[in-house]
Amino acid sequence: QVQLVESGGGLVQAGGSLKLSCVASGSAFSINAVDWYRQAPGMQRELVAGITSGGSTNYADSVKGRFTISSDNAKNTVYLRMDGLKPEDTAVYYCYADARVYRGVNNFYDYHYWGQGIQVTVSS
Repeated sequence: QVQLVESGGGLVQAGGSLKLSCVASGSAFSINAVDWYRQAPGMQRELVAGITSGGSTNYADSVKGRFTISSDNAKNTVYLRMDGLKPEDTAVYYCYADARVYRGVNNFYDYHYWGQGIQVTVSS
């Protein structure tokens, strides 16, 4: 099992910045990739940014140039730096991890996990 805990959300004025963190914990696991999703009221959950264990990144067009995803593998932590925030960035942000859980020698399974979500509110 892998647990994901997000932090760093809150209320910020338009044009401001926030840095979200997603910490993964558990026993005997490795992370293949982590994505940040967000869901605004009445909207579908959408992919914001992603990073692989090798460091490859991808971004939604709506956040390119404003958001930066990074990771600290030693701390099992992925960050989402959000600059130039806009009111339309207001949403609950979720961390999503594709992980490998080890149960013994040559015994493992791949699974995906969600964090509990964290609110980001951008005022105009």
